[in-house]
Amino acid sequence: MEYGHDHNNSLPLTKFESMLKTNHVLFFDSEEFENIIHHYLNLGKIALAKKAIKLGLDQHPTSINLKLFRVEVFVFEDKLEEADLLLDRLYSLDPQNEEIYIQKANIFSKKDNHEKAIEVLKQALKLADDVVDLYSLIGMEYLFLDKFEEAKINFMKCLESDIEDYSSLYNIIYCFEYLNQNEEAITYLNTFLDKNPYCEVAWHQLGIQYFALKKLKKALAAFDFAIISDDTFIGAYIERGKVLEKLGRYEDAIENYSITLKLDDPTSFALLHIGNCYEKLKKDDLALQYYDRTVHEDPLLDKGWIAITKFYNKRKNYQRALYFINKAINIDSENVMYWKLYAQINERLNFYEEAERGYKKTLELGNYELNTWLTRGDLLIKLGETEAAIDNFEQAVEFYSDSAELEYRLAGLYLALHETDKGTFHLKNALNINEDYSFIIEELFPEIYKKVAVQSLLKQNSK
Repeated sequence: MEYGHDHNNSLPLTKFESMLKTNHVLFFDSEEFENIIHHYLNLGKIALAKKAIKLGLDQHPTSINLKLFRVEVFVFEDKLEEADLLLDRLYSLDPQNEEIYIQKANIFSKKDNHEKAIEVLKQALKLADDVVDLYSLIGMEYLFLDKFEEAKINFMKCLESDIEDYSSLYNIIYCFEYLNQNEEAITYLNTFLDKNPYCEVAWHQLGIQYFALKKLKKALAAFDFAIISDDTFIGAYIERGKVLEKLGRYEDAIENYSITLKLDDPTSFALLHIGNCYEKLKKDDLALQYYDRTVHEDPLLDKGWIAITKFYNKRKNYQRALYFINKAINIDSENVMYWKLYAQINERLNFYEEAERGYKKTLELGNYELNTWLTRGDLLIKLGETEAAIDNFEQAVEFYSDSAELEYRLAGLYLALHETDKGTFHLKNALNINEDYSFIIEELFPEIYKKVAVQSLLKQNSK
């Protein structure tokens, strides 16, 4: 029994807590102690649970159930050897007790011996009257082993015994998705809905599967049925909004997102998407209003700050865009795209040192696109950092060995340093790869372009 302080059945709990304050020992039957301990464990009040276990065993020293609670606490505290020893003693007293097997399996699981945990749980199945929880535990152990087919089968058995076991339904769909079995998931959900046509969770999950397959009209119909089944289902309105947004029906999408704001506290997700929709409708004032509400609701949501950054960037208000991209980077400094946007904004503001830093950071984070190497290198040239520019382009050549754009730049840089052999080598490489890009020398290195030796090579290659 679950206790609550506002419930008539909470009298034993109140009496127990009063006893703790007065140190006056009162008697409770073993079942009352079990309920009290269960209550504290559910609340995570381990110290109080341990007190109740001790007092319970003082009054009922032969109670196997109370000793099993002691095992549970041992496992929680990672005292696995103590738990194991106590379980062995309990098994010798009551070998048909399924809870002993469950706790034994829990210990194996804690030790990452999931195969053994499954074996023990299957033994418990032979003893149990209510098998739903056991199938769920077996399913979870299979998930730990990444055996998704086996996990799926066990979660399906849970749902066969209890059609309202939505936790198992979610796990089943998770397995389907991990295995990229969207079509199979749709078949399973449709079969389930034939028997349970008003299950809003199943309709919701069906819509998500259709959405993943880009079957937007079918997804929309599924979310409609989810809302018919439960018109307060926030998740269904959110997903319906996403489909409508994808279909370009922005006003309808806004309506669905807005319903969620009335049903519960506003979510940054809904506010952000309302802002996106208003921006698509070219209602800039409303878009910015909702973007502002998004970051006010969740100041740590980097996507909100990025939305405002892009809003100002599109309108060429680079100073404001720079302010907001810095906000996003402060939240997620490992995001390549944020640093790239930071670099582009600084470049447009002619803040070349900051722009170069941004591109350098994107490279450090693994963004090896050719354009990133080229843009960073060109900024280093503008900054007069010739050696750093050469180093940048030499690294890029390791990834793009046949890039004329890199070779022309290296040629110009080496010739500028009067390293004629290296410069000539790279210029010949560049011309062999693509002579049409020779304008790069003229644009980036006009003084080098005018040199007789360079002109001679260019003319020689054009013959």
